[in-house]
Amino acid sequence: MSGRIVLVTGVSRHLGSRMAAILSRDPGVERVVGVDIVPPREDIGGADFVRADIRNPIIGKVIAAAGVDTVVHMGVLSTPVQAGGRVTMKEINVIGTMQLLAACQKAESIQRLIVKSTSSVYGAGPKDPAMFTEDTEPRSQPRSGWAKDSVEVESYVRGFARRRRDVAVTTFRFANFIGPKVGTPMAAYFGLPVVPTVFGHDARLQFIHEDDGLEVIRIAALGEHPGTYNVAGDGILMLSQALRLAGKAILPVPTPMVGMVGGWFRRAGLADFSPEQIKFLTYGRGLDTTRLRERVGFVPSYTTRDAFIEFVHEQGLDHQLPKHQAEAIERGLAHALGTSTLSEARLAARLREEATGRA
Repeated sequence: MSGRIVLVTGVSRHLGSRMAAILSRDPGVERVVGVDIVPPREDIGGADFVRADIRNPIIGKVIAAAGVDTVVHMGVLSTPVQAGGRVTMKEINVIGTMQLLAACQKAESIQRLIVKSTSSVYGAGPKDPAMFTEDTEPRSQPRSGWAKDSVEVESYVRGFARRRRDVAVTTFRFANFIGPKVGTPMAAYFGLPVVPTVFGHDARLQFIHEDDGLEVIRIAALGEHPGTYNVAGDGILMLSQALRLAGKAILPVPTPMVGMVGGWFRRAGLADFSPEQIKFLTYGRGLDTTRLRERVGFVPSYTTRDAFIEFVHEQGLDHQLPKHQAEAIERGLAHALGTSTLSEARLAARLREEATGRA
């Protein structure tokens, strides 16, 4: 019996390239085709790279030519920086997914579709349940960015599943991916020299180690596990605990000023403080992973705490900032918080100390 023929989208980025490489080494896989609009920067193993834009109907020709039976969609972008702007990001995420699904619908060879989604589709707010199950309705619908795109992507995926009932469609709603080379908004946040938090709030965090996240996708690609699944490491880590584990200085910011402060970090190119990200850093989110354990039989090898500790150790979060970036943040935050309890001089001194390395 021949093995799977798998198409992996988004192979120019870290997780996509790793996924292609992992699948190419699996004895249950005959061939892997990795697609993206630019060549992969990392090793994709024995996978074949095809330069193709999923926003273009040409993706259908790629699927047909290779006889693809399994599609792993990892081409959804989490920040505008990755796409060169918000408009392009939305086109890749939403229009790209629509074109990919249209191609899959026409291809009789397709048997499986695995979609890497996000738990951000649940939103974040003060009235959220302690733990979200897959059937929990969001109390605060995402209104912007990656989270809103993901809500739209999932709606199109559900429509595809209704039209092609012969295809096993699996959607994974992942907690924040974390790992040595993962470039996500949360990884950038914990890499800041001084980490702003929302005064009076302590968000609930969950993480999934990249090894565990890619493993559950591999399992779905080689089996049949239709449905929607929350994926997260066991346990909850409060934001304050995470920052202590990372040895970070904390800058509590009054709620009315959070947007301004986030804007300075965003314009300095240090972190993406979108409105949805700020909500998440205010309230956090918890995921119930019972369905994943019972139906897929998968238990992550890393707990949330273990995944974060390894991230801190391997990625190294105490790097120094270039002087011009540190000074830009100092000026911006001092201006934004000039009337707060932190004086401009004290704030500037604190930021300079943290940005250039604490004694």
